[in-house]
Amino acid sequence: MARKGGHRPAGGNPNRPRFWGRHAVYAALDNPARTVRKLWITHEAAREIVLPDGVPVTYADVADLARLVPSDAPHQGIVAEVDPLEDIWLADLLAEVGDAGDARPLVVLDQVTDPHNVGAILRSAAAFDAVGIVTQDRHAPPESGTVARAASGALELVPWVRVVNLARALGEIAEAGFWRVGLTGAADATLAQAIGTSGRIALVLGAEGEGMRQNTEAHCDALARLPISARIESLNVSNAAAIALYAVASREAR
Repeated sequence: MARKGGHRPAGGNPNRPRFWGRHAVYAALDNPARTVRKLWITHEAAREIVLPDGVPVTYADVADLARLVPSDAPHQGIVAEVDPLEDIWLADLLAEVGDAGDARPLVVLDQVTDPHNVGAILRSAAAFDAVGIVTQDRHAPPESGTVARAASGALELVPWVRVVNLARALGEIAEAGFWRVGLTGAADATLAQAIGTSGRIALVLGAEGEGMRQNTEAHCDALARLPISARIESLNVSNAAAIALYAVASREAR
């Protein structure tokens, strides 16, 4: 039965990530690599899915679910407590890249810390069939409900590699045959010029405002800019990533 009286639903571990919203929770439930520890759900939302076997389910009302997630988070009547996914090694990800004809892009983020941006980039990476994303382990957000919500299910689909040293990782990426293109508004070349018409591309993007660090730029093969109007200084990093991924994907369509 749904709990009444405005009490927080019992159980759960506040140290584990909590996902909310249908896309994020359904994708987590569908991912065999993800362990879902507990579900809270309204009776109305429960009528729309087949509840998984072996996962404890607590029925709760909308107000109670709102107490499990950040303020004003659109939980859509369902919240899940999950274990983080197991770490992925960069060498293992690069080993999964196919032959020379495999032109799927790779996304590298240099100190992009906003979980909304990382989630949106994961969504774009899934949409354009990216190999995965690479971030630093200490300067990127952890898995969270905010990332999962912004990713709209893509957190379960796109491999996310965390590395200690981004410069060293960019070296490994080059050895795997990727042409590393760093996006910066100060570049002379446009993105279309830098990516050419074929080959593997690793798109490197820095945080908003600060951009890529100097050492990261030094480990790129080319620097490029998006040809945006002079009326605006720059784009949100997630918007820039989406445009850049489209540009790489559209080479095959030309």
